[in-house]
Amino acid sequence: MPDRGGGPSGPRIRVGRPSRRVRTLLMTLGVLAVLAMLFVMFAGFWTDWLWYRSVDYSSVFTTTLGTKIGLFAVFGLLMALAVGTNIWLAHRLRPPLSAMSIEQQSLDRYRMSIAPYKKWVLLAVTSLVGLVAGASAAGQWRTWLQWVNGVSFGQRDPQFHKDISFYTFDLPWYRFLLSFGFAAAVLSLIAAALVHYLYGGLRLTSPSGRATAAATGHLSVLLGVFVTLKAVAYWLDRYGLAVKSSGLKSTEGWTGLRYVDANAYLPAKTILFIIALICAVLFFATLWRRTWQLPVIGFGLMVLSAVLIGGLYPAIVQKFQVQPNEQAKEAPYIKKNITATREAYGIDGSEVTDYVGKSDLKGKSQQDKERLRAAADSTASIRLLDPNIVSPTFQQLQQVKGYYQFPSTLDVDRYKVDGKEQDTVIGLRELNINGIPERNWINDHFKYTHGYGAITAKGTTAVGEGDPAFTERDLPTKGALGKYEQRVYYGEKTTQYSIVGGPQKELDYSGDSGEKSYSYEGKSGVSLANPVNRAAYAVAFGEPQILYSGAIGDGSRILYNRTPKERVESVAPWLTIDGDAYPAVVDGRIQWIVDAYTTTNGYPYASRTTLGDTTADSLTTGQRAVVAQQNQVNYIRNSVKATVDAYDGTVKLYQWDTKDPVLKTWMKAFPGTVKAKSQISAGLLDHLRYPQDLFKVQRELLTRYHVTNPGTFYTGSERWQVPDDPTNKSGNAVPPYYLSMRMPGQPAPAFSLTTTFTPKARENLGAFMAVDADAKSSGYGKIRILKLPSETTTSGPQQVQSKFNGDPEIANKINILKRGDSEIEYGNLLTVPLDDGLLYVEPVYVRGAGSNFPRLKKVLVTYGDKTAFEDDLGKALDAVFEVKSPAPGTQPPTTGTTPPASENPTVKQAVKDAQDAFDAGQKALESKDWAAYGKAQQDLKAALDRIAKAEAAAPAGTKPGS
Repeated sequence: MPDRGGGPSGPRIRVGRPSRRVRTLLMTLGVLAVLAMLFVMFAGFWTDWLWYRSVDYSSVFTTTLGTKIGLFAVFGLLMALAVGTNIWLAHRLRPPLSAMSIEQQSLDRYRMSIAPYKKWVLLAVTSLVGLVAGASAAGQWRTWLQWVNGVSFGQRDPQFHKDISFYTFDLPWYRFLLSFGFAAAVLSLIAAALVHYLYGGLRLTSPSGRATAAATGHLSVLLGVFVTLKAVAYWLDRYGLAVKSSGLKSTEGWTGLRYVDANAYLPAKTILFIIALICAVLFFATLWRRTWQLPVIGFGLMVLSAVLIGGLYPAIVQKFQVQPNEQAKEAPYIKKNITATREAYGIDGSEVTDYVGKSDLKGKSQQDKERLRAAADSTASIRLLDPNIVSPTFQQLQQVKGYYQFPSTLDVDRYKVDGKEQDTVIGLRELNINGIPERNWINDHFKYTHGYGAITAKGTTAVGEGDPAFTERDLPTKGALGKYEQRVYYGEKTTQYSIVGGPQKELDYSGDSGEKSYSYEGKSGVSLANPVNRAAYAVAFGEPQILYSGAIGDGSRILYNRTPKERVESVAPWLTIDGDAYPAVVDGRIQWIVDAYTTTNGYPYASRTTLGDTTADSLTTGQRAVVAQQNQVNYIRNSVKATVDAYDGTVKLYQWDTKDPVLKTWMKAFPGTVKAKSQISAGLLDHLRYPQDLFKVQRELLTRYHVTNPGTFYTGSERWQVPDDPTNKSGNAVPPYYLSMRMPGQPAPAFSLTTTFTPKARENLGAFMAVDADAKSSGYGKIRILKLPSETTTSGPQQVQSKFNGDPEIANKINILKRGDSEIEYGNLLTVPLDDGLLYVEPVYVRGAGSNFPRLKKVLVTYGDKTAFEDDLGKALDAVFEVKSPAPGTQPPTTGTTPPASENPTVKQAVKDAQDAFDAGQKALESKDWAAYGKAQQDLKAALDRIAKAEAAAPAGTKPGS
């Protein structure tokens, strides 16, 4: 070859071929690189399969994977065939290239360069579009499974009279097929046009015919297919109006037809459907007429019709028919929206009762005041221990070791104490990986593997200096829960993997006799005895030591995916998980209880809501999770109750809502994964409760949809809002509270979930809402709303807090509590309906200077114009209702009051603390640990001081020995 460089030719440098050894080395390296990439892909697949098999949900993995592969293969092949066939056909229909124009001569070099590789180019193009289309289709596995397994709702929409399942299961699949068809038609049209142009079938600069008859016919058919699909789209759009989101005054998230939809868009879509079909026929007719004139005219008319009929006409109807009398025109459609929304969110059974809301004690006789005082004790078991505040107290008093931790927000449940059901605050002592004294791979993953024990405290009582009245405490724990498996291998804070059961022993806990070791005996986790498994996990976790560490041997198992939320999400990817899993001791085991929801955004006429926004409150800014952050839905059911065993990680799903068609559909798709409701044990049923996230979604909808009159709904005059949390400055909504209480009309107190409403843009109380949260109750899920008169001046939560903060006497007491740089923390502001009025109770905690945990010091009680700020609830209630304390020798109320010294848990606990401190001091002396000895002496003095104080405060005749 001649030198094509611009400079003088010089001596040529010949580059010799690499030697055989170099070629062999390069080939070997290439093969190894390919094998490494393949093994990385295999490791991800293999570890997933092993995990699903370990939790006995392998059918979920195989069904999901099989569906994805099937959709990928079918739709990828269809797209490749559609595009490839049209490329082949366009090439076959190419004209002879005699008397080429200048345009075609310039394209000749492209044809020449492609000619030797035509088959490879065709294969590459069809493979690429097939892969993209297949990947997109694989992502529709949920849509496919719902369409194939869809169950009837047994309910029809009010416009088209189709079963709701058509909109939730069928319409999404039809829309996917339509979008796939559009993509195939457009890609085929582009590919065919390019081939026709490259080979002369289309000519852009030719003064005579610009397209051959063959090219004209081919492209016309493809355009006809496209327009036919557009006709189908117009027809489906008619049904889409029932699930279309649009704006209407005072209706955020409005979904469904309005007047303009039913009277303008709906007929317009039908007319456009007919026009599109006629236009498609004209394109197909080009096969015989060989002219573009009629189809182009038809297509232009279709576009013009879409603008005039589909856009301009509805705008005219809206402007000149609807707007002048919008309320009357929209009333029938508002009614349909109200009915559908209430049904879709399960709030159609809400019971709204007018409530006076008068909390006036003026003019009441002493007998009436005493009756109200007694009613305050019997109406509600008022919870003073705020689970959102006392976690640091649990941490300080019951953490025991730095490598344990409690969640920042504890949970409220019910346990029997002395044979009586008691609202109880509970938290698990989980492993804190950051608290391990010496951080290394062995300690992090082999030695420190689990937490230990459930700690519980009475929700209604504080003891001593304002500490929780623990009913289960210490390490190992002992108390009211009896004997149970205390080791916590699976928990909300357990995010790292652990390797257990092998040669390396685990730290069980540190007791008086030193560290105790343990070897995991559960069946969970994946065996690492197989070298292939070890290699796969070494790659999957990016930790090569898994492959060769001597700490792994026979019996070693790897535990991962250890939070309750991610375990349930993994075995049931079709469920939406509640943001707050909570622990319960059930039948000798710690079980995490997880509420799970089935949702859809295709319920006709039901307004949509964004779950992440609706479930946010003042506690979701870092203390607890939010459900499905941006998941938009317009139908939700708490259809599944799930449990995760804290020891062996066993996941069980129970059908809770036996009527939910969405759950029935998924149970058909994944048979055997959800157990029948009848299999829920009595022990587990005792701890099931109404979920917070569902309640928050429902309360947000009820701010508008408590109104069932279309006219009132339209004006928005009765709209409510969820008030901001008055106990902090976050500006976020007040969280709902669990509380055992009796609503008006209920025969006895029931475990309930409660919230308040204020009128829109006002701070006075608008309504109080409670739902029966006890799963054993026949009224479970019943929503009761007490609606106050619109002109009411009953104080709302913010006003009560302001009244409290602005009271000079209370402010003076607060300043006293703040002495020495102490900090004040306000607990949950509880609202209790009482005798046509509302009783507010708020615990006040003090975090002492130098102390990192709060203690309950005061209780605020407000009823009407009377406010009290006392040391305990009993005194505060006495002060509000102007009732004297019980006479000496009589039994005082148990809720939040101090019992007689002989029965006082303060004294009992203080005696035990004194003994523990003495024992600790003796042990410190023996080991010459003077710091520990000094600490023990301080603890001993504090315990003795508490004993003396409790005995001094006891009424005459109740002191020990009297």
